[in-house]
Amino acid sequence: MAGSQLIFPFEERPDHAVEAFIVAASNRHAFVWIERWPDWPFVALVLVGPAGCGKTHLATLWQERSGAAAIDLATAGIEQAAALTAGGAPVLVEDCDRILNETPTERPLLQLYNLAKESGSRLLLTARQPPSQWRLGLPDLKSRLNSAMVVAIDPPDDELLRSVAAKLFEDKQIEVKEEVVAYLLVRCERTVASLSQAVEMLNTISKERQRPITVPMAREVLFQSDDED
Repeated sequence: MAGSQLIFPFEERPDHAVEAFIVAASNRHAFVWIERWPDWPFVALVLVGPAGCGKTHLATLWQERSGAAAIDLATAGIEQAAALTAGGAPVLVEDCDRILNETPTERPLLQLYNLAKESGSRLLLTARQPPSQWRLGLPDLKSRLNSAMVVAIDPPDDELLRSVAAKLFEDKQIEVKEEVVAYLLVRCERTVASLSQAVEMLNTISKERQRPITVPMAREVLFQSDDED
């Protein structure tokens, strides 16, 4: 199974702290817009990218910066939307395209957008696909989203993943050779969450055995997890 990517079978607990975010070519444009808050000359910013690219991390940073509340379109009513946007308060809506596909939430999103525009509020929406590819039936919602700022986040490249791995080991005060990091980049699923889990697992095994982390140890641990998946 050489070159295959490992997906860990245990719970993901990504670190969304500000200091854990690493700016790279794949996310720089999105990060700049988050940093520009509250200077947004539009009602809605849509962060678009595949799973594991960092959308939720950036959304969390924006929430901390702006004090925005998150809303679940599947359960929110017009009263909640009005309350959240009152006085121009910003609002976060995650996984918009998935929610729109699974539940009848086009009208709540349209209402939220209209309320945000009327009150001077701002919206941050996250999705895997740009609004132009969402299956929308309401012409008014399509028109509103056409005026939104859409920023794509690319999948993490080797440079970003290598930097993340180095920081993860550094934060745990672990010294590893470059060959260990190179091996993880090949064997792990190419997401920050998966890489973080790999480092956590290796750190635990290293402490239990009181041995340094090596490629053979990484191979043993990751193949064992692959067999259990």
